[in-house]
Amino acid sequence: MSSAYIIANVEVTNPTQYEEYKKWSSAAMQVHGAEVCVRGGKVEVLEGDWHPERLVILKFPSVEAAKKFDSSPEYGKAREARQGAAIMRMIVVEGV
Repeated sequence: MSSAYIIANVEVTNPTQYEEYKKWSSAAMQVHGAEVCVRGGKVEVLEGDWHPERLVILKFPSVEAAKKFDSSPEYGKAREARQGAAIMRMIVVEGV
């Protein structure tokens, strides 16, 4: 079984409200065993015109586990808290 990664590019539009999302998403990550690889660290573009404001990379044991996290009630609570606080672009990718 290969690992999987959720990669999110987040444009924060309301930093105060986004803190509430971070609280709930952290709780959901703990429940679902997500390994936080990157969460809002400094980004330096090496090539191309991609300029993410906030990048998040989470590791899971499988694509199924990542999707279970994404569709969980725990993450649903975080998603609700994020409404109006950020524009989220998120993918899941199979690892090696």
